[in-house]
Amino acid sequence: MSTSPRHRTLVSCILLVASLGTGAIACGSGGHPLSAEPYDAADQISFNTASGDSAKADPDKPLEVTADDDGRITDVTAVDAAGRYVAGELSADGTRWHSTSPLAANARYTVRVSTEDEDGAPGREGLVFDTGRPLTKKRLNVTFGPKTGTYGVGQPVTATLNVPVKDKAARAVVERALKVDSTPSVEGAWHWVDDKELHYRPKEYWPTGATLQVRSNLEGIKIGDRLWGGRAKPVKLTTGDKVVAVTDAATHQMTVYKNDKVINEIPITTGKPGFDTRNGVKVVLGKEYFVRMRGTSIGIARGSADDYDLPVYYATRVTWSGEYVHAAPWSTGSQGYANVSHGCTGMSTGNAEWFFDNVREGDIVKVVNSHGATMAPFGNGFGDWNLDWQKWREGSALAGGTKEAPSPQQQARLRPESA
Repeated sequence: MSTSPRHRTLVSCILLVASLGTGAIACGSGGHPLSAEPYDAADQISFNTASGDSAKADPDKPLEVTADDDGRITDVTAVDAAGRYVAGELSADGTRWHSTSPLAANARYTVRVSTEDEDGAPGREGLVFDTGRPLTKKRLNVTFGPKTGTYGVGQPVTATLNVPVKDKAARAVVERALKVDSTPSVEGAWHWVDDKELHYRPKEYWPTGATLQVRSNLEGIKIGDRLWGGRAKPVKLTTGDKVVAVTDAATHQMTVYKNDKVINEIPITTGKPGFDTRNGVKVVLGKEYFVRMRGTSIGIARGSADDYDLPVYYATRVTWSGEYVHAAPWSTGSQGYANVSHGCTGMSTGNAEWFFDNVREGDIVKVVNSHGATMAPFGNGFGDWNLDWQKWREGSALAGGTKEAPSPQQQARLRPESA
C-alpha cells in the first residue's frame, strides 16, 4: 500500500554557531509534524461496517476501527443523529478501537477517526453509516412519574419498566440512559426498587424553584439478549417552596416549616399503643377532601372495642396503606395531650383544613419520637429519604452494585388505614 500521500518530509534545522559569536540561526520551514494539514487516512484505516446507503450495520455487533502497519489511531468519536455518543476502547498500540457501549437500532452514526503516520503527521478519516432493525421485537418501555407539574422538594422521580431487568450489566445500560437534568444542578442517583421500578432523588431535598427535565435515551439501544429500548414520554417537573411538617408524637405537636421558617404549630394526636404512628420521613402522596375510614380495613374485628366507621375530611395521604393527616373533631380533647388515634395524625377541623390548603404532593411529613417502626423506604409510599445517601447509592447499578428491595404491595394502595 502506498504511503506517499501521508508522509511529510521534515526539514532539519541546522544550528550555525560562529566561532566568536553566540547567535543561533534556526532554519527551515517544516515546524512540528502536528502543525501540518491532516492527510486523508482512507487508505490507512478500515471499518467493520460499510458507509452510506449500502447494507445497514448489525446493531448487535460492536463498531470496530483498525489501522494498518503504517500508522496508528489516536482518537475516535462516534455519535448518532440524536447526539448519543458511543463509548469505546483503544488498544495500547493504537491499531484497534472498538465500541464498548451498545449501538442503537435504526440510527445513523457519524464516526471521526484521528490517526498519525510513522513520522507523527496527523491524518483524518470519517464514516457515516446506518444501523438496521434488531431481529427481536421485544421492547423495554419506560413510564416516568409523577406527571408533569409542580411538587414539593421531597418528591422522588420514578421510572416504571414494562419488563423486568435483573442482569446487572443490563441494568447499567438502562440506568445510563435515564436522565434527570435539574436546574440548579444537584447531585442525585437512581436506586433500583425492584426489577421493574427505579427511583431517583438527590442527596438532599430538591432546591426550591428547581426545574427537572426527565427523559430516556433508551430508544433503539440494545439492553440485553433480545431486549431493546423503546420510547418514553419525557416529563418536566418544578418544585415549589420547601414545606416540612415535623410531627412530634411525644409532645403531641406538629411544627410546620416553610423555607426553614416556622409558619404554624398545631396540637395533634398520633397513634395509641398498638397502633403507633410510623417514625421517619414520609412524602405527601395526595389530598382527599372526604374519606370513609373503617377499622376493618386494617384488620380490626367488626364490633370490637377498637372498631370504627367514620367520615373523615381534609385528609392528606402519606402512605398507600392509609395513613393520613386529617381532621379528627372527635379527639379534640386529646389533641396536644395524648395519642389516641389508630395511626393517623389527627387535628381539629380548622387546622386540618389549613394543612390541606398549604401542602402539595411531594412535601415532607416527618414523624419523630413515636414508639412505632420506621417508615419503610419502598412499598407503602415514598419512604426514600429514610435511606442515607450511602445506602441509596448502593441501589444503583453504576455505583458498587445493586441491592434488591421488596416489591411494592400494590394491593394495599387505596385502603384507608386509620382514624
